[in-house]
Amino acid sequence: MNTNHSVGIVERQYFTFAETTPMQLDSGETLSPITLAYETYGTLNAERSNAILICHALSGDAHAAGFSPDEKLGWWDDCIGPGKAFDTTKYFVICSNVLGGCQGSTGPGSPNPQTGKPYGLDFPVITVRDMVRAQQHLIDHLGIAKLLAVAGGSMGGMQVLQWTASYPERVRAALPLATTARHSPMLIAFSEVGRQAIYADPNWNQGNYYDGARPNTGLALARMIGHITYLSEESMHQKFGRRLEARERFGFDFETDFAIESYLHHKGSRFTERFDANTYLYVTKAMDYFDLANGHGNLMISFARCASIMYLVVSFTSDWLYPTYHSKEMVSALTGIGADVTYCNLQSTWGHDAFLLEVETMTRLISDFLDRVVAHHGINL
Repeated sequence: MNTNHSVGIVERQYFTFAETTPMQLDSGETLSPITLAYETYGTLNAERSNAILICHALSGDAHAAGFSPDEKLGWWDDCIGPGKAFDTTKYFVICSNVLGGCQGSTGPGSPNPQTGKPYGLDFPVITVRDMVRAQQHLIDHLGIAKLLAVAGGSMGGMQVLQWTASYPERVRAALPLATTARHSPMLIAFSEVGRQAIYADPNWNQGNYYDGARPNTGLALARMIGHITYLSEESMHQKFGRRLEARERFGFDFETDFAIESYLHHKGSRFTERFDANTYLYVTKAMDYFDLANGHGNLMISFARCASIMYLVVSFTSDWLYPTYHSKEMVSALTGIGADVTYCNLQSTWGHDAFLLEVETMTRLISDFLDRVVAHHGINL
């Protein structure tokens, strides 16, 4: 394990709240108690003004940087650490597993205090706004009145946008990356096909599978479907082409022939080792429900209180999951309210995953933007 240019070994922490006063959810239901798993990197300064919240995507968790005790590398370690985009010699970086998650935060696999058994489908429906509402309690617990920045890609970017809409007074800067203000019908369709794959697995058992066999076949298939949308046609050509896997010629059967097939099977199988099928159902549904303009008619109204926040919006030319027009719609609304917006549509062949893979470009963009935010607000690092 090489910890050079790393935050080193990181211990997961836990914060429990809503023990006596349940948290109200958008569905009208309440939840109590709630635990969030989280990690922190770097040091909070005396003024508590250098905190950055990182929000993870669908398959992510609180372990964003460094090494876990079992030597697992954080999912955004390329960008979080000494001298990296989110420089932990300057900033205090926080990442928590979302409400509804399965990596230490309260979710459908957690014990229901009324029964002592996992919630399963008795867990209430959650929204991205509920996730952010829970994160706000964590930020309060850490004694941080105002975040220097909130950053994240994909579903993490949705949380970033919700933070600025719900708590604009608590955010100085926002970095929504490769994301959207609302799912298109195509995205909802992909989500539903993944959920149907889980429902069709006989082991799913209406969500009551925790004492027996898990619906791993359905979950793996859902992950395979989702992972295709994270890539681009060009990246598939470059990485796999029509290369055969462990064969010299076509087998003319239903065995795995192509390298891309083997890759997807591997991704699906590995996903089942660390993720919960019910969490996949709940979190993808939260993404589908997400619509920042809901109840307002247009995005400008949703962003009306956000004019003082500085934004860095990034999209990627090959991202067909959240194409460029999604980001341009956000930028247009933010420009309309007079917000300070930097927008970059980056050339990349990596598809949706580019926000994780274009490390050098993202490091330069994020570092320069954060330097500008610090200078604008006269923050002492």
